[in-house]
Amino acid sequence: MKFKFFISLLAGALLWQFGLANLQPAAASEFSPKQKDEIDLMVHDYLLQHPEVLREALTAMASQEKADEQAAQDRFTQDMNGALYQSKHQAVVGNPDGKTVLVEFFDYNCGYCKRTIDDIATLMKQNPQLKVVLKDFPVLGPGSIEASKIASAVRNQLTGDKFWDFHRTLLLSHGPVGKAQALEVARAKGVDMNRLAADLASPDINEGISEVMTMGDKLGLTGTPSFVVGGEVVVGAVGYDQLNQKITNTQSCGHAQC
Repeated sequence: MKFKFFISLLAGALLWQFGLANLQPAAASEFSPKQKDEIDLMVHDYLLQHPEVLREALTAMASQEKADEQAAQDRFTQDMNGALYQSKHQAVVGNPDGKTVLVEFFDYNCGYCKRTIDDIATLMKQNPQLKVVLKDFPVLGPGSIEASKIASAVRNQLTGDKFWDFHRTLLLSHGPVGKAQALEVARAKGVDMNRLAADLASPDINEGISEVMTMGDKLGLTGTPSFVVGGEVVVGAVGYDQLNQKITNTQSCGHAQC
């Protein structure tokens, strides 16, 4: 559809190029058969003689699409009242009223997420105004999805530091993480297992996973961990220093890069 629209624009531009704008009526459907044949022939011949025009136009179109996608992403990451920061389908740790927000997309089977958790803990300890939003992004298979569902239900009983304790313990589990491991950790942390079973039947569980998956698409995320801080998307386990610098910049100028 975009390509057809692009071709129609190119055809219109070529009409102007040839000084034949008077052939272009208010709507494409108003072209006579003869006019359509003339336009088709002109566009065909011109592009054969000047293929670089098509290359340049396609490059320009791709560049514009990329700019539009970036603008949409910027609007999404800068909406502090939007679901990225305020959804009911998320865990909040650190300072729940903190003025600086770090969003982490993670997977309970992600090895790099395991390495990052100490960085997050240190950042929360050293930044009393830091609010950390945890987005469970189960992209590493069925086990991750099952663990995500259990964690979502656990959030109904454990919040703040108590949920962080559950989250950290489950994330640092040895071996693959799935339903059994998540239930074991939940039980060890004192979760009411009967209530947990009832909460797992709620449609909120799948709605939350779907919401985060949609966010991942909007942000162009390809893996975990990924972060959003100061309106910037940061992909990968970049380490404490980089995250701390972006948080510091956000507190100073409102952006990850000042």
